[in-house]
Amino acid sequence: MLIESRASSDPELAALVVAQQRELREADGGLDGQVFMPHDDARYLVGVIAGRAVACGAIQTLDRDTAEVKRMYVRPAHRGQGLARQMLGALEELALRAGQTVLRLETGSYLPGAIQLYLSSGYVEIPAYGEYTSNPYSVCFEKRQPATSGRERLPGRAEVTASLG
Repeated sequence: MLIESRASSDPELAALVVAQQRELREADGGLDGQVFMPHDDARYLVGVIAGRAVACGAIQTLDRDTAEVKRMYVRPAHRGQGLARQMLGALEELALRAGQTVLRLETGSYLPGAIQLYLSSGYVEIPAYGEYTSNPYSVCFEKRQPATSGRERLPGRAEVTASLG
């Protein structure tokens, strides 16, 4: 999978996010109430296979050292191939390049596959934070990464296109 940086206004990214939001509403029966609002200051990545956008994710800065992983999604036809793990690795690398060694994220309690991905990728459950504190369906995680100079690749990290630089 080729992983590319995309603007928040990118139509392929928008199509992935619409699909994600539709799937989330179906999974939670509309109970969660979360609505996606694009963040122009987020850094978005899109995974492309055979010229088609099949996965996405984003990093949103919370503070100098901390970023939040957002909008993780893989189209259903492409699941089970390790693409979510590749995207997560690319997002972690993107955060490290910006000097952000702490990553946080939120997912729904009704998404056991996502929870397993994050746990198996070294994330630990933390109390709900920020906008998620009042959402009873939120499960939050954090991962602390080793600080690097931001230029060397860490072992096992996904290769990200140079357009991220």
